[in-house]
Amino acid sequence: MSKNTGILNKKTKYFEYNLEKTCSKTNARAGIFKTPHGLIKTPVFMPVGTNSAVKTLVNSQIKDTGAQIILSNSFHLFLRPGHKLIEQAGGLHKWMNWEKPILTDSGGFQVFSLADIRKIKEDGVEFQDPKSGAKHFINPEISMEIQEALGADIIMAFDECAPYPCDYEHAKIAMERTHRWLARCFQAKKREDIALFPIVQGAFFDDLRKESAQAISSFDAIGYAIGGVSVGEPAEIKNHIIEITAPLLPENKPRYLMGVGTPQDLLDGVKRGIDMFDCVMPTRIARHGSFFMNNSRGIITNKIFENDFSPLVEDCQCYTCQNHSKAYIRHLFKAQESTAATLLSIHNIHFLVNLMNKAREAILEDNFDEFYAKHTMN
Repeated sequence: MSKNTGILNKKTKYFEYNLEKTCSKTNARAGIFKTPHGLIKTPVFMPVGTNSAVKTLVNSQIKDTGAQIILSNSFHLFLRPGHKLIEQAGGLHKWMNWEKPILTDSGGFQVFSLADIRKIKEDGVEFQDPKSGAKHFINPEISMEIQEALGADIIMAFDECAPYPCDYEHAKIAMERTHRWLARCFQAKKREDIALFPIVQGAFFDDLRKESAQAISSFDAIGYAIGGVSVGEPAEIKNHIIEITAPLLPENKPRYLMGVGTPQDLLDGVKRGIDMFDCVMPTRIARHGSFFMNNSRGIITNKIFENDFSPLVEDCQCYTCQNHSKAYIRHLFKAQESTAATLLSIHNIHFLVNLMNKAREAILEDNFDEFYAKHTMN
């Protein structure tokens, strides 16, 4: 991979990506991604607001974590309250009153996770609403209609995510269908102020991943994503797939690794050339009493924290650590106060956002390898 700096993607009216620096010892990258709703400095962690809200948090709290961009899921919003209602409200930004960038997942992963209540056809996927039982159908054209109605800055191609484990033939069929559906997504997409990211598939087979990366790179997209990882595979397999796939994607465009969210996952991805990450993990584990610490994870309900009046993490600048102690938050959990989940969610999101900010600084200073060694949990 070239170690040149200042590589500039072709400019569009709405999007521009500037690759500022690539680490001389790893493939870690720092860039600036211009979108219709603001600049994104990469590498970046993106909190997930599945139903158009980051669980337990209001927008001011999300902003205070330093989050530059958030996600919502078009599959869930299609089912409830409906993309047409959100379109009537002026799109997701006005619906949520969030002025920064938004990315929407196509719902492909959610649809294909409903193995017992969906049927895959070449035209699209028939499935049942897991809550109501109502029957629905989504294909590439409908996915583009839904996502363009929602109006996020970045939308994802409708793809087929093969499970782990799966056999080679299953993975190949799903990958080839993903490529055919990608062509249909680009044909159906109408809005120039929205960036459509293709997704690499191919399960855990090297040749399929390479084939998929080359296939989706033939589309002149604003950015590209790697999907189908973090679906139950060991970390070493996931990292291998990223390592062989990322260098095959265009160097001068952002690369998004979908659905990973531990500090180690993020650092491993950055080291291998990934720019963007998302995951529900920070808020999900917060609701169960877990919080990120330096090189480890804590469980707030543990007896050891009962008389611990220190913050969750020393020197952490998040609202939670600046204002409350472990003992206090532990009490809230024991008392089943919902504020406890809010406080841990604030901390966990800030922790990952700040980790990426520090990784970016290390890349720009060309010492990411040292930063990685210091912060890794391996």
